Amino acid sequence: MKTASTNQPDRVAVPTESIIMLPLGLMGFEVNKRYVLLANTEEAPFMWLQMLEEPKQAFLVMPPSIAMPGYRPDLSPEDVEFLGLRNPEDAMIVNIVTVRGPNQATMNLKGPVVVNRLTLLAKQVIPVNAADYDLRHPLDTAS
Repeated sequence: MKTASTNQPDRVAVPTESIIMLPLGLMGFEVNKRYVLLANTEEAPFMWLQMLEEPKQAFLVMPPSIAMPGYRPDLSPEDVEFLGLRNPEDAMIVNIVTVRGPNQATMNLKGPVVVNRLTLLAKQVIPVNAADYDLRHPLDTAS
């Protein structure tokens, strides 16, 4: 079992079978290949995509359906093959959230992270229909 450091003083035990593998890394963080998705009910719908190689680094993410119910990124056949997706239900999609200040947050809809739920193989993709979406989709943070 691996452990992940978080901003909290305790380390979190991570079962090996829960490690998300991003063989190509994330844009700008290509050397980091192993991640874990950490969720806390008090922070829902937000989660942390925590790097295992750089334990002080994590990305704030959330499912896109919460902020944009009609979000349907069109994956290229190459991305579908790379991820080994056989059915749309096999894919879990999260989008990186950037907090710019109090009540100012955006979500990147042009570069979702797609995870094969069955194998935990993942890739940050640029959807074929990326032109339909914003790089900085505003989130309603008033609630």
